[in-house]
Amino acid sequence: MVLSWALAVLSLLPLLEAQSPECANLTAAPITNATLDQLSGKWFYIASAFRYPEFNESSRTIQAAFFYFDINYTEDKILVRDYLTIGNQCVYNSSYLNVQRENGSLSKHEFGKEQLGYLLLTKDPTTFMLAFFPKDEQNMGLSFYTDKPQATQEQMREFHEAIMCMGMQKSEIVYSDEKQDVCGPLEKEHQEEKQKENEGS
Repeated sequence: MVLSWALAVLSLLPLLEAQSPECANLTAAPITNATLDQLSGKWFYIASAFRYPEFNESSRTIQAAFFYFDINYTEDKILVRDYLTIGNQCVYNSSYLNVQRENGSLSKHEFGKEQLGYLLLTKDPTTFMLAFFPKDEQNMGLSFYTDKPQATQEQMREFHEAIMCMGMQKSEIVYSDEKQDVCGPLEKEHQEEKQKENEGS
């Protein structure tokens, strides 16, 4: 699923800064080991707005989602373990993202092509956003993630500002609902299996 990875964008920054002073709050930079340290761990999908048809359709099927990023620094890859609630059922996936350090993006082969998500960091280290097709008005998109199941009002305000900076409307946003999550039991099962493997090794 694109929303799981649907992950500082150099090409976007001039566009953001030109439109509004608030847009300068989005930080764009190449990805470093420190950036990857910040991304490592568990994240929750909060909301997104997509104009790219496949992404838009995919986002509307997801009731709730969380995922884990496991970083491989030497190979510049991220193992993503997704827990998606779709149709009141838990769907588990694991896949790899390629880290493009220079242009601040993560890529994955999906929908028949290599898809790029540009990593946008704010001053809050407990959130991040992914921008897609930022210069393409017909296909642009933005997804938002936090390290807690629910975002604070301030975190949502930053996401809404970013949406408007890209030239999108708040009415295009699709929100998740962590209360509909049914993946907790499977996550617990996986954690117990991992603990047994660690104890046995």
